[in-house]
Amino acid sequence: MRAIVIEEYGGPEVLRLTEAESPAPGPGEALVDVEARGVNFIDVYQRSGAYRVPLPYVPGMEAAGTVSALGEGVTDLRVGQRVAWAMAPGGYADQAVVRASLLVPVPDAVSTEQAAALMLQGMTAHYLTHAVHPVAEGETVLVHAAAGGTGLLVTQLAKARGARVIGTVSTDEKERIAREAGADEIIRYTRTPVAPAVRELTGGEGVAAVYDGVGRDTFDASLESLRPRGVLALFGQSSGAVEPVDPQRLNSAGSVYLTRPSLAYFVADRQELLGRAGDLFSLVEKGGLDVRIGGRYTLDEAGAAQSALSSRGTTGKLLLV
Repeated sequence: MRAIVIEEYGGPEVLRLTEAESPAPGPGEALVDVEARGVNFIDVYQRSGAYRVPLPYVPGMEAAGTVSALGEGVTDLRVGQRVAWAMAPGGYADQAVVRASLLVPVPDAVSTEQAAALMLQGMTAHYLTHAVHPVAEGETVLVHAAAGGTGLLVTQLAKARGARVIGTVSTDEKERIAREAGADEIIRYTRTPVAPAVRELTGGEGVAAVYDGVGRDTFDASLESLRPRGVLALFGQSSGAVEPVDPQRLNSAGSVYLTRPSLAYFVADRQELLGRAGDLFSLVEKGGLDVRIGGRYTLDEAGAAQSALSSRGTTGKLLLV
């Protein structure tokens, strides 16, 4: 089989396509013929060394495909079944061995590409809007990078729970896409300071929650946009890591909350995993969630796909297919 193997930390050039032996599943595992792989910032962080993983390794924390073999003791999956997963490495390959407990069956009405696009960013959007700060009807929330893969899903899920959504974007095209996803108000952060604009749009009150996957470039504005006792969910750092923060800033901002959540801790229990994925798949089946594929690349174009993602100029989800 073909696989992208990273032998050293670095730029996109370290993503090298190689030939490898087809793996075999061990006890409690399944072998999946991979058809679509999500391209995510965690892939970039691991490749660059910002997040350290043992070398060498096959990247790709999100993918979907068809089960081709089962290891001993696996009884709740079958050969030929379509499955998807997140938070397990090895997706940037033709085949991957994955713990069966991490695999989610994909319903017939959901395409393999949609499943691959939803597992990491979709479940992230789900736990942000349903667990980190469960959005209440009538609340106003701020979504940074609202036209990005996660931003579009956060916007849609927040709207489904009755929120008013303010989104930040950088271009006319991204504004159009974010509004199509349901964003009520748009702040063009390249033209307008975000926090004062949020205050104006909320009558000086601020928002109940900020969903921030950008990090360093947006952190101060996010904090300044919160209402008293609001929640800043800092779930990523596409612009770089946030500098150390004096906790007193949370007090002076109005006894606000700051959390740095990660998907792994919100799908650690299999029932929670199946519940989150099931909610998303059900919404897709009913036409209540639009999964926008922003770009498709072949496996040997993994470096180009990661470069496009890192440019922060893309919209929707990037896939390796």
